[in-house]
Amino acid sequence: MLKHTLSASEKQETQEKSWELQGLCMRFLWPLLEQLDQRLDIRMVNTFINLMRIIVIHRDRHQGLVISELGGELLGEDRAPAGAKRIRKLLHSTRWKAQQIEEELWRQADQRVEQLNCSNDEGLVIWDESELEKPESLAAEGLCPVRSSKAARLKRIKRGFYNPPGGRPIFVPGFHWLQIVVAGMKGAARLAQLHWWTSRGEQASEKRKEEHQLLQHVAQAWGKQVVHIFDQGFAGAPWLGLLLLFDLRFVLRWKKSYPLVGPDAQVQSASRLVAWKRPQDHRMIWDAPRHCWREVGILFRPVHHPDYPNFPLWLVVSRPGPGRKPWFLLTSEPIFSSQDAWRIIFLYARRWQIEMTLRFEKSELAFESPRLLDWEARRKLLLITALVHAFLILLLALRFERLKLWLLNTWCNRNGKWSRETPTPLYRLRFALAHLWHDFPPVASLC
Repeated sequence: MLKHTLSASEKQETQEKSWELQGLCMRFLWPLLEQLDQRLDIRMVNTFINLMRIIVIHRDRHQGLVISELGGELLGEDRAPAGAKRIRKLLHSTRWKAQQIEEELWRQADQRVEQLNCSNDEGLVIWDESELEKPESLAAEGLCPVRSSKAARLKRIKRGFYNPPGGRPIFVPGFHWLQIVVAGMKGAARLAQLHWWTSRGEQASEKRKEEHQLLQHVAQAWGKQVVHIFDQGFAGAPWLGLLLLFDLRFVLRWKKSYPLVGPDAQVQSASRLVAWKRPQDHRMIWDAPRHCWREVGILFRPVHHPDYPNFPLWLVVSRPGPGRKPWFLLTSEPIFSSQDAWRIIFLYARRWQIEMTLRFEKSELAFESPRLLDWEARRKLLLITALVHAFLILLLALRFERLKLWLLNTWCNRNGKWSRETPTPLYRLRFALAHLWHDFPPVASLC
């Protein structure tokens, strides 16, 4: 470990950095900690603080949020049962609710929207759906059938291989997951809401009901200050009707087979509206995931939906070239020129931020590993872990640049070009912070 190679003065400096980072975490949590302090015993509040620290330290995709594992990190392996008991007592306490953490995430998202508006940046609210898969579970409260994305990836044909299994989609026990993040045109996305729901049991609900409640909350909070970004999973007349009802600005990826009414007043599929039409503009666009330049063509048309003829909409189509599927983007933003159409393309491209957010939560923060049977206790643990994610995103802010660079260069130095040039090194940041807090543990307590 690096700890054994440092001089006495370097160890002192490193310990001070560890305390500084813990102080940042405490200030980040302070509004929530004040609420918890009014409801809980001080020992449980300290357990809450230490639980966040050990979640950072304990990096394991399959057992990262297992209570017995976290208990060993909390008090040491020789006292793991006692540590696990403390964590269970915190999570199962009826004197506080998971809703308090949700409200704190909403408050932080409100601050982010205000910052974006003050800086004249484009405020984006990005929505996405996923599943929290628990294929090995049967007794957990609220389990319902969800379509397995893991199985879908394994069934996908890969170059050089053959005979993938076919058939209908595979469903496994799990929970439905709806996530919302707030982002600008640059930088990491800020968590706004992580919402799990089920179609079975006492907490049973319906997809449209859950989405309607969240959309109503966001519409009341931010109105037209932001642009909402949706993938194809939200395409369709019911969701479009809600967006128009709340008078929201949006960019929605439309399915090419879904109907629209073009300038000639004929009802056609989106693909037929632009079939055999030449692009109105071209640009060379950098494809960041594949690290190459692409010549992309666009065209745009005024349209409206057959069910909502009084609401003008615009269809923007992006054609990224051979081998790539075009984007059919339906938007409420007025399109009068090619520049306006390119803006819609770039807005939708920022939707990749929520994909990376979900990936980080599932792979690095082990969101699918908890083995808690109680619905509310599981929500509490997952939302506490979401606060860890939010704190790591906070460390990417420009005002903490020097501290972030020291942390990365000292505790997670990498020579690879990709590792050093990525603008949001969340994986490296957590790795570095985990090693720092493991070797130089800070004192985390309110008293």
